[in-house]
Amino acid sequence: MLATFARTATRRPLTVIAVWICLLVLGLGFGSRVFGDLTSTVEDVPGSESVVTGELLDDLDPSGADITAVVSGGGAVDRAGLRGEVGRAVADVRRLPGVAEVPDPYATRGQVSDDRRALLIGVTLEGGLDDDAEEDTVGDAADRLREIDTIDTINTADTVDVAVSGGPLLGEQMGTRAQEDVAKAELITLPAVLLVLLLIFGGLRAAGLPLLVTVSGVAGAFLILYGFSLVTDISVYAVQIVTMLGLGLAVDYALLMVVRFREERARTADVARAVHATVARAGRTVLFSGLTVAISLSGLLWFPSPFLRSMGLAAGAVVVVDMLAALTLLPALLARFGGRIAAAKAGRSGEVFARVGRFAAGRAVAVLVLVGAALAVLAAPALGMRIGIGDARQLPHDTEARQLYDTVRAHYPPETGTDPVSVLVRPGAPADCERRIRALPGIAASERRRLPDGTVLLELTPKGSVDGPAATGLVERIRDLRGDEPVRVTGNAARLVDFRAMLAERAPWALLTVLAGLFGLLFAFTGSVLIPLRTLATTLLSLGAALGVVTWVFQYGHGASLLGGEGLGALSLTAPPLIIAIAFGLAMDYELFILSRMRESFVETGDHRAAVVEGLRRSGRVVSCAALLLAVVFAGFMTGGFSPVLQIGLGLTLAVLIDATVVRMLLVPATMALLGRRAWWAPGVLRRVRRPSRTGRNRP
Repeated sequence: MLATFARTATRRPLTVIAVWICLLVLGLGFGSRVFGDLTSTVEDVPGSESVVTGELLDDLDPSGADITAVVSGGGAVDRAGLRGEVGRAVADVRRLPGVAEVPDPYATRGQVSDDRRALLIGVTLEGGLDDDAEEDTVGDAADRLREIDTIDTINTADTVDVAVSGGPLLGEQMGTRAQEDVAKAELITLPAVLLVLLLIFGGLRAAGLPLLVTVSGVAGAFLILYGFSLVTDISVYAVQIVTMLGLGLAVDYALLMVVRFREERARTADVARAVHATVARAGRTVLFSGLTVAISLSGLLWFPSPFLRSMGLAAGAVVVVDMLAALTLLPALLARFGGRIAAAKAGRSGEVFARVGRFAAGRAVAVLVLVGAALAVLAAPALGMRIGIGDARQLPHDTEARQLYDTVRAHYPPETGTDPVSVLVRPGAPADCERRIRALPGIAASERRRLPDGTVLLELTPKGSVDGPAATGLVERIRDLRGDEPVRVTGNAARLVDFRAMLAERAPWALLTVLAGLFGLLFAFTGSVLIPLRTLATTLLSLGAALGVVTWVFQYGHGASLLGGEGLGALSLTAPPLIIAIAFGLAMDYELFILSRMRESFVETGDHRAAVVEGLRRSGRVVSCAALLLAVVFAGFMTGGFSPVLQIGLGLTLAVLIDATVVRMLLVPATMALLGRRAWWAPGVLRRVRRPSRTGRNRP
């Protein structure tokens, strides 16, 4: 197959390039339509009690979603001028299509703060609105309420602040901020990546090739993702997977191929022959790397959550397209323009990496103990990692949703605005069921409503945050208390409980699938049964260290302010899966890059210690350059202020740097030296299954 790719690329380079240009146009034209079909829902698990009960509640309850405005500043909120403006705004919002109710905030208990310096205005939408109608109604209501700020400022010398958020508006504000931060990061990092590539290759032609592969890969992945969106839900976070992982893999593969091409050009002046040699040797590494990354991310497909499943689909799409671009488009570009790319300089390069390899191999036990202990210490906070849905605290202080949150916390009791745990007590439940539920600990306030079919709806406001221990504990206690009684629980806290239960149930099967697939591919690549086990162990150690630091910073709050964030008591539900998925895939890249060179040297010399040093000498520059480029990219995601994006940026930056330096440059040579020749061992039956090469010159 690789030989076919090489022949096609060298004989018909313009045809291959034209095909990819067509794919690029289609991807940018049709693939961009996926942005109109994305869902921002993360915690829903189809078929779970919280989701099914939520759908039932939507059918039974004639009221719909709620949004909230808070008016503050300028002295007392019940002064005559402001009171009149608020009354006119409330009347206007009541007349909007799709609005069910807007209570008089001055006549409703708890809406005026005790210090009379803040006023809450609640808007309830009609039930049964479709997405477009709900979006229009929310937008019109929010715009009219914000006008209170403008009108009162004109009529008086006092400054009035109005912030509107909550319900569907909060989700929209968070999704918009996430996309803005990602776009800002890409705008900052792409020029920086080009500059670093220029420094690495010393020429614009060679430096531009990784970016061409990146653009083509991302466009093709968006096209595939659009196809998936026609048959299943795709999360807004799948776009981050495509852009971040797509850029990472494209840079890795292009660097490996271009560096190898320059080496082959130093051996022959024939460009076509250099392309064939590059595809045969580096191309095999790219092929196995792509398959390894795809399998490592396929475990996400075990989970019924649209968020996790769409991440798996997005990752699979971008891996396949990036791999094909590196094996077809890049060789065609090299065949057409490679004659203008300078060959590698004569002499032995990479002596710095060789010295590091000799140091680690010569002090293998000490390196293994010290580095392993350091990484274990960094990973320790991850043992207490909690995931949560999060609230407006994830947003910067200058955003509207965060301003509403801060104002409410400053002027109202702690649980004001916390999403309640919704309990449906269906007809047929025992008479004392409600009393027993409302007597449970952890409830700050409760409301009771009877729905048209006789179902009783209990809205229980938990103590603490919407996804804190009190809220999730209340959900679990209600479910334990009810037994077989017709009582159902929903709400954000219930969705989080169900999401965690889904992870606990499906994770072992996902992990088993990934480990079995990775073991098989790594064995096929190396011919060893010990190297796959060592690879998985060291990779998990580096991932644990990165997650431990992220937990220490953003869950416990140590140093979070330096990055523009704060300690939230839990990590965003989106951050750990994205960090693990992207970082694990990139770590497999680095591992295979190094192993391919080690295996080449071992086949040539039979000296396992020399193979470790030589493999690191040949691959160290590629791995280090790739890690530097990606660290620049991921660090750009820490320039925003949205906490989930900050968490992802810090986690991926640390994961890449730790894996490419400490793990691949120290732990890999140390463990390979300790294993010795046994590193390449496999039982006879597996060696026969693998069909070993017939000549020692074959390069894996």
